[in-house]
Amino acid sequence: MTQKTFQQIPVAVLDLAPVNLGSTATESFANSVELAQHVEKLGFNRYWLAEHHNMPGIGSSATSVLIGHIAGKTNSIRVGSGGVMLPNHAPLVIAEQFGTLASLYPDRIDLGLGRAPGSDQATAYALRRTLHSTGDEFPQQVLELENYFSDNPVGKVRAYPGTGMNIPLWLLGSSGFSAQLAAQKGLPFSFASHFAPDYTMQALQLYHQNFKPSAALDSPYAMVGVSLIVADTQERAEWLATSSQQQMFSLMKGEPTTFQPPIDDLGSVWTPREIVMFRDKLKSESMIVGTPDLVREKLAAFISKTRANEVIVNSPIFYQEDRLHSWSLLADMME
Repeated sequence: MTQKTFQQIPVAVLDLAPVNLGSTATESFANSVELAQHVEKLGFNRYWLAEHHNMPGIGSSATSVLIGHIAGKTNSIRVGSGGVMLPNHAPLVIAEQFGTLASLYPDRIDLGLGRAPGSDQATAYALRRTLHSTGDEFPQQVLELENYFSDNPVGKVRAYPGTGMNIPLWLLGSSGFSAQLAAQKGLPFSFASHFAPDYTMQALQLYHQNFKPSAALDSPYAMVGVSLIVADTQERAEWLATSSQQQMFSLMKGEPTTFQPPIDDLGSVWTPREIVMFRDKLKSESMIVGTPDLVREKLAAFISKTRANEVIVNSPIFYQEDRLHSWSLLADMME
């Protein structure tokens, strides 16, 4: 099947395996499998899962395990991490995990790497048993990981499986740090525009200006993240978006919850000041909510502005039927 594109730009899927209010991780993973199979049939060719911890509404904490589960339930779609937070792990362990995944599912596995903890400080300590490892060591950790995947690794330690495997590496970020590192190493770069919209253009400019060709890439390749909800009516899309809005505010307050159902009146949950704060964020170009016509217009403008080579879409929707329908509508917009 030919890969679906929007204005000749590939569109990928980002899944946080949302755990709905009153639901379980088991149901969340079943929904993720159904979504992956759905978008594969629609012609999308990349499905990434994100590592987060200590968040009851996100089920993708054991990212490598879930990648293997999704890959095993699909046939051709690429499956990967968007991303694995490398400071939380020994690079050897990640090399072995993804070497195993790539052995099970050849030419279908992507390894996206982030330098943030994907959690709070207490959780980072529980993961690492020390806080001496910080994001500042990320470049060295990436280099160590690359060594494990090389044909002739330096040192006595080898990743089995992993050594000599051509697993595509991506660097992910929400600031300029990873943008510059990806440019220096000649790697593809994915920016979390949906998470840090104010830094999107700055980070992409740093990446393009500093890019050095490598064995992986001759020229820059930038993916941008977008939160996107498509529905048959504007009213339905905006109502569905209230689930994502509630999740964002719970995280801002440091009180993460399970993924909440849509609500009719935000004023019943938040103060007027909070509503104004969020509506300012909703104006972001990387949070697109509406009918197919509106989404088509805004997505085209966003791609034109960012000069993205690829877009990765997160659709935070509570009801599975609406979630699948949103992706069907998006597919209908494409070539």
